[in-house]
Amino acid sequence: MATNIKHTILETHNLSVGYSSKKEKTVVASNINLQLEQGKLIGLVGANGIGKSTLLRTLTNVQEPLTGTVSLHGENLKNQTPSELAQTLSVVLTEQLVSKNLTVFELVALGRQPYTNWIGNLTHEDYSIINQALKQTNIETIQHKKCYELSDGQLQKAMISRALAQDTDLIVLDEPTTHLDMYHKAYVLKLLQKLTKETGKTILFSSHEIDLAIQLCDHMIVMTHEQVVSDEPCNLIAQGTFEKLFPEDLIAFDNKTGSFRVNK
Repeated sequence: MATNIKHTILETHNLSVGYSSKKEKTVVASNINLQLEQGKLIGLVGANGIGKSTLLRTLTNVQEPLTGTVSLHGENLKNQTPSELAQTLSVVLTEQLVSKNLTVFELVALGRQPYTNWIGNLTHEDYSIINQALKQTNIETIQHKKCYELSDGQLQKAMISRALAQDTDLIVLDEPTTHLDMYHKAYVLKLLQKLTKETGKTILFSSHEIDLAIQLCDHMIVMTHEQVVSDEPCNLIAQGTFEKLFPEDLIAFDNKTGSFRVNK
């Protein structure tokens, strides 16, 4: 009889995230226990200022956890070198590019840095992986354009392509649909869904597009002031999790349609 073996890519144990100074600690969220499985599209949602970016920065080793642990392939992030992490974890942040004078191809090629020699020479294998990443995100035709010539949607696809070229098991994106119109928001999230199915990679992204995330994600992480919960969207709907995200005076979550509506 066939068995469904689930492989955990990233796991947290009693994690608390926030900020610390010499005088005090500011806890943003605590008691976070997550398991991100291979080949899943996972959406992280919550109200503005709830701490989504803080959680993502902690999960990607950009900032230290206040307490608890984050493990990647069963090994504590603290015990992994930057070089080791770069071959397992790729991150797409919302910060502006250092130089938009790069071509799209050059930007995507930066994803191969963890594997190139100290001169940065690309091998035939590197070129093959870069071209495949361009193809997977449908930007082959604009690979010679400068990044400053791109629309927001094209630039976001180029950044995703760079993460694909890095060839890691886990890709983490902070607000990948920021500044995009409704069509391109849906396009980018559909692209992420397609990539998880085609590549078997785990993709975690934060977003304000909760309705779209519910429709497209295999798994969701929901942050509220009280707790951080993780489950399949259908289970979260059944548990009434989305009803607690926002004050009921203006918007409400409709369990039947799986979407938010404005109260009249």
